[in-house]
Amino acid sequence: MTAKELKEKYLKFFESKGHKIIPSASLIPSTEVEIAGTQKVLFTTAGMHPLIPYLLGKEHVAGKRLVNVQKCFRTDDIGEIGDSWHLTFFEMLGNWSLGDYWKKEAIEWSLEFLTKELGLEKEKIYVSVFGGDPEIPGVGVDEESVLIWKGVGIPESKIFRLGKLDNWWGPVGESGPCGSDAEMFYDTGKPKHGRDCKPGDNCGKYAEIWNDVFMEFNKTADGKYEPLKQKNVDTGMGVERTAAVLQGKDNVYDTEVFKPVIDLIENKSRNFNLKDARIVADHIKGAVFLAAEGVEPSNKDQGYILRRLIRRATAKARYSLEVDFPLKDIIEIYVGIYKGNYPDLLGKSEKIKDTIVKEIDQFNRTLNLGIVEFHKIAQGSNKIISGRDAFFLQATHGLTIDFLKDLAKEENLEIDEKGFDEEFKKHQEISRAGLEKKFAGGLADQSEATTKGHTVTHLLHQALRTVLGDHVHQTGSNITPERIRFDFSHGEKLTDEEIKKVEELINQKIKEDLPVTKEIMSLEEAKSSGAMGLFEEKYGDKVSVYSVGSFSKEVCGGPHVEHTGQLGEFKIVKEEALGSGQRRIRAVLE
Repeated sequence: MTAKELKEKYLKFFESKGHKIIPSASLIPSTEVEIAGTQKVLFTTAGMHPLIPYLLGKEHVAGKRLVNVQKCFRTDDIGEIGDSWHLTFFEMLGNWSLGDYWKKEAIEWSLEFLTKELGLEKEKIYVSVFGGDPEIPGVGVDEESVLIWKGVGIPESKIFRLGKLDNWWGPVGESGPCGSDAEMFYDTGKPKHGRDCKPGDNCGKYAEIWNDVFMEFNKTADGKYEPLKQKNVDTGMGVERTAAVLQGKDNVYDTEVFKPVIDLIENKSRNFNLKDARIVADHIKGAVFLAAEGVEPSNKDQGYILRRLIRRATAKARYSLEVDFPLKDIIEIYVGIYKGNYPDLLGKSEKIKDTIVKEIDQFNRTLNLGIVEFHKIAQGSNKIISGRDAFFLQATHGLTIDFLKDLAKEENLEIDEKGFDEEFKKHQEISRAGLEKKFAGGLADQSEATTKGHTVTHLLHQALRTVLGDHVHQTGSNITPERIRFDFSHGEKLTDEEIKKVEELINQKIKEDLPVTKEIMSLEEAKSSGAMGLFEEKYGDKVSVYSVGSFSKEVCGGPHVEHTGQLGEFKIVKEEALGSGQRRIRAVLE
């Protein structure tokens, strides 16, 4: 059974059980999901992630029973990429009960789908349930699930009671909905690695194929587990893993969603090794789907992960595998594989290629110099590359810590990773201080002219988001009495028409003479109100939120005019590239 057939069969099965099919959400979490989860998370990590508000009690327009195929992205296992099962980008089959059915139905339908619809042998299915954990007080062993499993014919010998690490799901971030889970594994036929070999060991014998999460708690910011307003079921099944099992494969890379890429790399590689080929195949696929979401390579947030994937894949292809074909060939294969499920990939294919190839070209230009510099440092080292030198090579020449470790291994050297982490933290603190200074206004002085200039950046920020999209965020500003400089995230040069629309929208809001008002509130209240801000940075207990009528709302340090009618006429004099994924506008008030 192909992955495509598996997805179709899954949706049809749960539709027959009264579930409504909903579309896949974006890989980039929405503001509503971030606020509900009370912590910014870079990516959609599971099918339930976009549904957090509904798991907390908000009514879903499609009802209480939902099913879909969700695009997911995880980086916590990035060090495991290259083994049989771990991936950065993957698809998750999911069905949910929002306060409707509970454990009995979820477990019975799970087993029915696996055995009757997919034809898996019941005798080869093993399960694990939550066995209690001291870190989760008041929640004991899930004997209810044990009884249900026995009732559907799974013997005690194939039921494992495991702790939090194995059988407790969530929350996404530090707080939010969570609960115990029941996981299903399929015996691949591989021999046991020892007497204690069991599901969850990741040894390859037992492949995890299904997970029923019983969400009945909300973990608060202070670490308490409180009952949710409703009991929810969140079921997840990895498409790639299940397809591998159904096809009799012992790894996901031998399925049709990876095999053409692995074969291409092997045919074109002068020094083929399977692990690095898998890393390249995984990372380029992940890059394709991030680029399709409009993410641009950068040094922060999602852009940093995209840059890391592209650069690591490039380094592996060039120096380990010695591949002699452009990586854009892989991009075309993936667009062909997934265009049926995600038709927008076709329309975005040139943009995706442009984003990835530009980063590859940029990285290749710095690699040669970086390699030379590495060897200079290696010659003067005593078996260890210092953390400072490692950070210098990454910051100056783009040699990621993963790539540096590979280079060091070839020279029988080690990297002082602890020292590297310390240098990286110093860099973050310096960057944070710079951002806080920028966020305070970036003002040359407190004159009337700069106050007007600062106020109009609020209008400019919202106007850019209105015209270009919600991906736009301010990354910096500098205002003098003579001019306004505003930096923002966006991957393409603005067209003349876009510039005109931005100018017209701002000048319209100036003509409307909107009031500029200030409110003092907590950071959480600011987020909930929809205010924009650099929420990954640190603030005090209270923040100032400035609203320009109902058009703009931002956390800001001031100063501002009282009405937009005081600003004059806004004009953009220049729009230019600032760096990868960033643009700069220079403007004046006349």
